[in-house]
Amino acid sequence: MIRVAIIGCGRIADQHVQAIHRIPGCQVVAVCDREVLMAEQLAERFEVKGSFSEVSSMLRTATPDVVHITTPPQGHFTLAKECLEAGAHVYLEKPFTVTGDEAASLVELARKCKREITAGHNYQFTPEMCEMRKLVKEGFLGGDPVHLESHFSYDLSDSTYVGPLLGSRNHWVRQLPGQLLHNIISHGIAKLAEFLDDDITSVVAHAEESPRMLELGGKEVFDELRVMIRDAKGTTAFFCFSSRIKPGVNQLRVYGPKNSLFVDQGCGSVIRVPARTDRSYLTYFLPPFRMAREHRKNGWRNVFAFLGRRLFQDFGMTDLIRRFYGSFSSEGMRPIPYREIVLTARLMDMIFEQVYGSSNEAPLAYQPCTA
Repeated sequence: MIRVAIIGCGRIADQHVQAIHRIPGCQVVAVCDREVLMAEQLAERFEVKGSFSEVSSMLRTATPDVVHITTPPQGHFTLAKECLEAGAHVYLEKPFTVTGDEAASLVELARKCKREITAGHNYQFTPEMCEMRKLVKEGFLGGDPVHLESHFSYDLSDSTYVGPLLGSRNHWVRQLPGQLLHNIISHGIAKLAEFLDDDITSVVAHAEESPRMLELGGKEVFDELRVMIRDAKGTTAFFCFSSRIKPGVNQLRVYGPKNSLFVDQGCGSVIRVPARTDRSYLTYFLPPFRMAREHRKNGWRNVFAFLGRRLFQDFGMTDLIRRFYGSFSSEGMRPIPYREIVLTARLMDMIFEQVYGSSNEAPLAYQPCTA
């Protein structure tokens, strides 16, 4: 039985407990939060025996095998370090750490302690992302990706999150180097990091406030971001984060030297786009029908997955947790290579340095950054 503990008892902690309950052979034995009431309420909702306000006491008393850290990211490095040194494996919610240096340090410490650590990039493990990865491995692209595009949206109408954030400059999100962007974009950047080389030769970023953000009083809280990236192999990538695009998008496009793949996580689809070989007027007739066939195939696959109880909310989180537990309990592979975790954090460093500057006071735009 894998003994699980959770540090940070906010809304996201409920999702973690629900996902853990779907995985056989594990049990949540303790929850911890500086706000005693938060910990007690989470423990009561899910019938968890141990409720703590001090991490050291929880680690000593509950002796968990793995700890999920779901606090604001400013505490991730210190808390993960304490858990690793206490002998526990660690699942860190996104963003993994505040800086790339912190990410690299935690990975090195995990190796030193002979423990496993992973990032909460659960969107990497939805059914359509797993299918995309399978097709890439089978050689559908015809070689390594040539260009990548990742789009990620956020809806400002969620007043429960945006309201407190904009209402106080002391809100923990406002204290991050990348503010609102910092707390959200790691999902989209991680999709690019999977296919990019560690040697990033160029990052060009531009950010601004949307008209809606300005109406809400969010001066210098950027909610529109565009980034161009190039690595040493010549692979290029584009990242778009937006609160204005409607309907909202959560997509990844992987362009290969022969064929391409389009992943739409909004509707759980992966579309195969082969090179066109049709001649004359057939190029106007056949491709739309092929595309319709792809969409129909995805629709039926999702219907059967739902009926077979293989499609549900937070599937990606459940699958990531299951794979992570397998990496230390049955000698399985790490669900997210350490290289990708650190690269995601370093790319975010480069982006925020351009957008907000090293002092996090004055915005910068379209300044190339090399690494």
